[in-house]
Amino acid sequence: MANITSGSFKHIGRDTRNNWVTMMFVTKCRFNCFLKQSHIGTCTAAFREFESCGFEFGEFGFAGSHVHFQVNVPKKYSIMVAEIMLKSRSSMRMFENHPGFRKRYPRGSFWSGYEHHESTGRKDLDESTAYLRSQVSHHNIVVVDDTQQKLRVFTAERDTAISERVAE
Repeated sequence: MANITSGSFKHIGRDTRNNWVTMMFVTKCRFNCFLKQSHIGTCTAAFREFESCGFEFGEFGFAGSHVHFQVNVPKKYSIMVAEIMLKSRSSMRMFENHPGFRKRYPRGSFWSGYEHHESTGRKDLDESTAYLRSQVSHHNIVVVDDTQQKLRVFTAERDTAISERVAE
């Protein structure tokens, strides 16, 4: 009897499973640190730094003292490890970009020990997205846009007040 084996083994180079999780992180002592757009932008950018590691992010919902967000965690990371990575990088960036946070958090811990995460399937993804988008109105907060705006370039026009003969 001949031993027959298949000669074709296909290896998929990327993660094909769905591991979308809705997470919530709370700031230490529930201080309202996310009332300024610059703080929200810093935290979001810190989370998005992990996209190079395979993380995918959906919606973010900032609500004063906490953040809700959707993340697809790669299979090589557990939820606990992903939480540690996200919290440590975002707190490090918050302290780098906003030195005043050292006054509020002298011991250097920005996030509290509390966290919440739940699996978000394809059916729940739309409901979760709607909930995250409504965080500002749900918690009745006002986010101040304090990001620095770029100045428009002003072009100087020719001065017509002085005649050309006088200038000579």
